Amino acid sequence: MSQHTASISWKNSGTEFMQGRFSRAHTWTFDGGLTVPASASPSVVRPPLSDPAAIDPEEALVASISSCHMLTFLHLARKAGLQVDNYDDAAVGEMTKNASGVFFISKVTLNPKIVYGGERRPSPAELAQLHHDAHEQCFIAQSVKTEITINDSGV
Repeated sequence: MSQHTASISWKNSGTEFMQGRFSRAHTWTFDGGLTVPASASPSVVRPPLSDPAAIDPEEALVASISSCHMLTFLHLARKAGLQVDNYDDAAVGEMTKNASGVFFISKVTLNPKIVYGGERRPSPAELAQLHHDAHEQCFIAQSVKTEITINDSGV
């Protein structure tokens, strides 16, 4: 169907690589040309060997799940005749160990706050169905084994 690319670049800037004391800071460059600073999570590798201001892979996974869900939800809401004026999400990912003892993002909780324009508002059942359908149609959600839950109070 389509390809999506990212270039990841890291360069050793010290002399203690073999001792494990090296910077995990690197860059991600996307096919549109945007380059962002990236690093290991400071919860995994302590600063100064990580960069807390940079995006880390765990945050990127959580953001990808949230973003894909939002974009799919907006499409479905529009098709259902709902005017969405604002969509904010404070998504949270939880890291736990799998059965083999390896850490992974086991759960992502989406906490969307959606403001609707116009006169029509979704019923609680319609809202639940929209989120269900958005989850089922989200490319990223269908690509991960992570449990994804949605807490939408229907604001």
